[in-house]
Amino acid sequence: MTQFIDSHIHLYDTEYDSDLDDVISRAKAAGVDRCILPAIDSDTHDKMVNLAKLLPGFAFPCVGLHPTSVNDGWEKELSNIHENITRNVFYAVGEIGMDGYWSKEFMKEQSFVFEKQIELAVHKGLPVIIHSRDATDEIFKVLERTAHLGVKGVFHAFSGSYETYLRIKEMGSFKFGIGGVITFKNASLAKVAAKMDLQDIILETDGPWLTPAPFRGKRNEPSYISLIAEKLAETRGCSVEEIAAVTTKNAETLFNI
Repeated sequence: MTQFIDSHIHLYDTEYDSDLDDVISRAKAAGVDRCILPAIDSDTHDKMVNLAKLLPGFAFPCVGLHPTSVNDGWEKELSNIHENITRNVFYAVGEIGMDGYWSKEFMKEQSFVFEKQIELAVHKGLPVIIHSRDATDEIFKVLERTAHLGVKGVFHAFSGSYETYLRIKEMGSFKFGIGGVITFKNASLAKVAAKMDLQDIILETDGPWLTPAPFRGKRNEPSYISLIAEKLAETRGCSVEEIAAVTTKNAETLFNI
Protein backbone atom coordinates (compact mmCIF):
# COMPACT_ATOMS: atom_id res chain seq x y z
CA MET A 1 0.00 0.00 0.00
CA THR A 2 1.08 3.57 -0.70
CA GLN A 3 2.27 5.16 2.55
CA PHE A 4 1.89 8.81 3.56
CA ILE A 5 2.89 11.04 6.45
CA ASP A 6 0.53 13.84 7.47
CA SER A 7 3.16 16.38 8.49
CA HIS A 8 0.72 18.78 10.16
CA ILE A 9 -2.47 17.65 11.87
CA HIS A 10 -4.12 18.89 15.10
CA LEU A 11 -5.58 15.53 16.13
CA TYR A 12 -5.96 16.79 19.69
CA ASP A 13 -8.39 19.51 18.60
CA THR A 14 -11.89 19.24 20.08
CA GLU A 15 -13.25 18.69 16.56
CA TYR A 16 -12.01 15.09 16.82
CA ASP A 17 -13.14 14.31 20.36
CA SER A 18 -16.29 12.44 19.38
CA ASP A 19 -14.87 10.10 16.74
CA LEU A 20 -11.09 10.08 17.00
CA ASP A 21 -10.83 6.29 16.70
CA ASP A 22 -12.75 6.37 13.43
CA VAL A 23 -10.60 9.24 12.13
CA ILE A 24 -7.44 7.24 12.87
CA SER A 25 -8.88 4.10 11.28
CA ARG A 26 -9.72 5.98 8.10
CA ALA A 27 -6.25 7.52 8.07
CA LYS A 28 -4.56 4.14 8.26
CA ALA A 29 -6.89 2.69 5.64
CA ALA A 30 -5.84 5.54 3.32
CA GLY A 31 -2.16 4.76 3.87
CA VAL A 32 -1.39 7.50 6.42
CA ASP A 33 0.75 5.66 8.94
CA ARG A 34 2.33 8.61 10.79
CA CYS A 35 1.23 12.09 11.84
CA ILE A 36 3.10 15.12 13.15
CA LEU A 37 1.20 16.97 15.89
CA PRO A 38 2.15 20.68 15.92
CA ALA A 39 1.85 22.55 19.20
CA ILE A 40 -0.26 25.66 19.84
CA ASP A 41 0.20 26.81 23.45
CA SER A 42 -0.06 25.68 27.08
CA ASP A 43 -3.85 25.29 26.88
CA THR A 44 -3.52 22.30 24.55
CA HIS A 45 0.00 21.07 25.31
CA ASP A 46 -0.87 18.33 27.80
CA LYS A 47 -3.72 16.99 25.66
CA MET A 48 -1.40 16.77 22.65
CA VAL A 49 1.38 15.02 24.56
CA ASN A 50 -1.02 12.56 26.18
CA LEU A 51 -2.59 11.72 22.83
CA ALA A 52 0.84 11.04 21.32
CA LYS A 53 1.60 8.67 24.20
CA LEU A 54 -1.58 6.75 23.42
CA LEU A 55 -0.57 6.46 19.76
CA PRO A 56 3.12 5.48 19.78
CA GLY A 57 4.60 5.15 16.33
CA PHE A 58 1.64 6.96 14.79
CA ALA A 59 1.54 10.42 16.42
CA PHE A 60 4.67 12.49 16.97
CA PRO A 61 4.34 15.61 19.17
CA CYS A 62 6.02 18.99 18.81
CA VAL A 63 6.54 21.88 21.22
CA GLY A 64 6.14 25.59 20.60
CA LEU A 65 4.05 28.75 20.82
CA HIS A 66 1.77 29.62 17.90
CA PRO A 67 2.03 33.30 16.87
CA THR A 68 -1.69 33.92 17.44
CA SER A 69 -1.17 32.82 21.05
CA VAL A 70 1.49 35.48 21.62
CA ASN A 71 -0.21 37.98 23.93
CA ASP A 72 0.30 39.53 27.35
CA GLY A 73 1.31 36.15 28.75
CA TRP A 74 3.99 35.37 26.16
CA GLU A 75 6.89 35.36 28.63
CA LYS A 76 5.30 32.64 30.75
CA GLU A 77 4.43 30.64 27.63
CA LEU A 78 8.01 30.86 26.40
CA SER A 79 9.27 29.74 29.81
CA ASN A 80 6.89 26.76 29.70
CA ILE A 81 8.33 25.69 26.35
CA HIS A 82 11.85 25.64 27.77
CA GLU A 83 10.59 23.50 30.65
CA ASN A 84 8.48 21.15 28.53
CA ILE A 85 11.23 20.44 26.03
CA THR A 86 13.23 18.72 28.77
CA ARG A 87 10.32 16.52 29.91
CA ASN A 88 9.29 14.73 26.72
CA VAL A 89 10.63 13.71 23.33
CA PHE A 90 9.57 16.18 20.65
CA TYR A 91 10.12 16.05 16.91
CA ALA A 92 10.03 19.76 16.04
CA VAL A 93 9.62 23.22 17.50
CA GLY A 94 6.37 24.50 16.09
CA GLU A 95 4.17 25.66 15.01
CA ILE A 96 5.91 28.98 15.39
CA GLY A 97 6.17 32.10 13.23
CA MET A 98 4.22 35.30 12.69
CA ASP A 99 0.62 36.15 11.90
CA GLY A 100 -0.63 39.62 11.02
CA TYR A 101 -4.03 38.48 9.80
CA TRP A 102 -5.97 38.31 13.05
CA SER A 103 -4.20 41.13 14.88
CA LYS A 104 -1.07 43.25 14.60
CA GLU A 105 -1.11 44.26 18.27
CA PHE A 106 1.74 41.95 19.32
CA MET A 107 3.82 41.83 16.13
CA LYS A 108 6.98 42.99 17.92
CA GLU A 109 6.52 40.29 20.54
CA GLN A 110 5.75 37.72 17.85
CA SER A 111 9.06 38.51 16.17
CA PHE A 112 11.00 38.13 19.41
CA VAL A 113 9.26 34.86 20.36
CA PHE A 114 9.75 33.48 16.86
CA GLU A 115 13.47 34.20 16.92
CA LYS A 116 13.94 32.72 20.39
CA GLN A 117 12.16 29.53 19.38
CA ILE A 118 14.34 29.20 16.29
CA GLU A 119 17.39 29.50 18.53
CA LEU A 120 15.97 26.83 20.86
CA ALA A 121 15.28 24.48 17.96
CA VAL A 122 18.79 24.81 16.60
CA HIS A 123 20.22 24.26 20.10
CA LYS A 124 18.16 21.06 20.44
CA GLY A 125 18.88 19.88 16.90
CA LEU A 126 15.21 20.04 15.95
CA PRO A 127 13.46 21.37 12.84
CA VAL A 128 10.99 24.25 13.04
CA ILE A 129 7.43 24.36 11.72
CA ILE A 130 6.80 27.89 10.49
CA HIS A 131 3.38 29.56 10.32
CA SER A 132 3.35 32.63 8.08
CA ARG A 133 0.23 34.66 7.40
CA ASP A 134 0.17 38.30 6.33
CA ALA A 135 3.69 38.67 7.72
CA THR A 136 6.07 37.67 4.93
CA ASP A 137 8.41 40.63 5.30
CA GLU A 138 8.53 40.24 9.07
CA ILE A 139 9.26 36.52 8.74
CA PHE A 140 12.13 37.19 6.36
CA LYS A 141 13.68 39.71 8.74
CA VAL A 142 13.84 37.08 11.47
CA LEU A 143 15.19 34.44 9.11
CA GLU A 144 17.87 36.83 7.89
CA ARG A 145 19.00 37.31 11.49
CA THR A 146 19.06 33.56 12.17
CA ALA A 147 20.33 32.22 8.83
CA HIS A 148 23.84 31.80 10.23
CA LEU A 149 22.50 29.25 12.74
CA GLY A 150 21.80 26.64 10.08
CA VAL A 151 18.08 26.44 10.77
CA LYS A 152 16.05 23.66 9.14
CA GLY A 153 12.33 23.12 9.00
CA VAL A 154 9.14 23.49 7.00
CA PHE A 155 6.99 26.38 5.86
CA HIS A 156 3.62 25.03 6.87
CA ALA A 157 0.63 25.54 4.54
CA PHE A 158 2.81 27.12 1.89
CA SER A 159 0.80 29.09 -0.67
CA GLY A 160 3.31 31.70 -1.80
CA SER A 161 4.68 32.53 -5.21
CA TYR A 162 7.51 30.70 -6.94
CA GLU A 163 9.72 33.72 -6.23
CA THR A 164 8.92 33.47 -2.52
CA TYR A 165 9.75 29.75 -2.64
CA LEU A 166 13.17 30.51 -4.13
CA ARG A 167 13.84 33.26 -1.59
CA ILE A 168 12.97 30.98 1.33
CA LYS A 169 15.38 28.34 0.05
CA GLU A 170 18.19 30.86 0.45
CA MET A 171 17.34 31.33 4.15
CA GLY A 172 18.00 27.80 5.35
CA SER A 173 17.25 24.13 4.76
CA PHE A 174 13.47 24.30 4.36
CA LYS A 175 10.73 22.01 3.14
CA PHE A 176 7.32 23.28 2.07
CA GLY A 177 4.07 21.85 3.41
CA ILE A 178 1.53 21.41 0.63
CA GLY A 179 -2.06 20.93 1.77
CA GLY A 180 -5.67 21.25 0.71
CA VAL A 181 -5.26 24.68 -0.85
CA ILE A 182 -3.74 23.01 -3.90
CA THR A 183 -7.16 21.51 -4.68
CA PHE A 184 -9.04 24.82 -4.45
CA LYS A 185 -10.49 26.16 -7.69
CA ASN A 186 -8.38 28.97 -9.17
CA ALA A 187 -5.67 28.53 -6.51
CA SER A 188 -2.27 29.61 -7.81
CA LEU A 189 -0.54 27.01 -5.64
CA ALA A 190 -1.03 24.25 -8.20
CA LYS A 191 1.05 26.10 -10.80
CA VAL A 192 3.73 26.95 -8.22
CA ALA A 193 3.92 23.38 -6.92
CA ALA A 194 4.35 22.10 -10.46
CA LYS A 195 7.67 23.99 -10.68
CA MET A 196 8.97 23.24 -7.18
CA ASP A 197 11.56 20.54 -6.59
CA LEU A 198 9.68 17.49 -5.27
CA GLN A 199 12.54 16.96 -2.83
CA ASP A 200 11.38 20.19 -1.13
CA ILE A 201 7.77 19.10 -0.59
CA ILE A 202 6.01 17.35 2.27
CA LEU A 203 2.27 16.74 2.54
CA GLU A 204 -0.05 17.99 5.26
CA THR A 205 -3.74 18.43 6.02
CA ASP A 206 -3.69 21.06 8.82
CA GLY A 207 -6.85 19.35 10.03
CA PRO A 208 -9.41 20.19 11.15
CA TRP A 209 -8.96 23.19 8.79
CA LEU A 210 -8.14 23.75 5.09
CA THR A 211 -10.09 20.73 3.90
CA PRO A 212 -9.36 19.78 0.27
CA ALA A 213 -11.99 19.62 -2.45
CA PRO A 214 -14.46 18.01 -2.78
CA PHE A 215 -14.96 18.22 1.00
CA ARG A 216 -14.09 21.89 1.39
CA GLY A 217 -16.16 23.47 4.15
CA LYS A 218 -16.26 20.28 6.20
CA ARG A 219 -13.85 19.04 8.86
CA ASN A 220 -10.46 18.00 7.53
CA GLU A 221 -8.77 14.75 8.56
CA PRO A 222 -5.58 12.78 7.78
CA SER A 223 -7.22 10.40 5.30
CA TYR A 224 -7.62 13.34 2.92
CA ILE A 225 -3.85 13.39 2.35
CA SER A 226 -4.57 11.08 -0.59
CA LEU A 227 -6.64 13.82 -2.27
CA ILE A 228 -3.77 16.29 -1.89
CA ALA A 229 -1.32 13.73 -3.28
CA GLU A 230 -3.59 13.04 -6.26
CA LYS A 231 -3.84 16.72 -7.13
CA LEU A 232 -0.10 17.23 -6.76
CA ALA A 233 0.57 14.22 -9.00
CA GLU A 234 -1.88 15.54 -11.60
CA THR A 235 -0.24 18.96 -11.47
CA ARG A 236 3.25 17.55 -11.92
CA GLY A 237 2.36 14.85 -14.42
CA CYS A 238 3.62 11.96 -12.31
CA SER A 239 2.17 9.07 -10.33
CA VAL A 240 0.65 9.23 -6.85
CA GLU A 241 3.10 6.51 -5.89
CA GLU A 242 6.03 8.79 -6.74
CA ILE A 243 4.50 11.64 -4.75
CA ALA A 244 3.97 9.35 -1.77
CA ALA A 245 7.45 7.84 -1.87
CA VAL A 246 9.34 11.12 -2.16
CA THR A 247 7.27 13.25 0.22
CA THR A 248 7.22 10.50 2.84
CA LYS A 249 10.99 10.18 2.67
CA ASN A 250 11.30 13.96 2.91
CA ALA A 251 9.18 14.04 6.07
CA GLU A 252 11.01 11.07 7.60
CA THR A 253 14.32 12.84 7.11
CA LEU A 254 13.14 16.24 8.35
CA PHE A 255 11.46 14.98 11.52
CA ASN A 256 13.78 12.01 12.10
CA ILE A 257 10.93 9.50 12.32
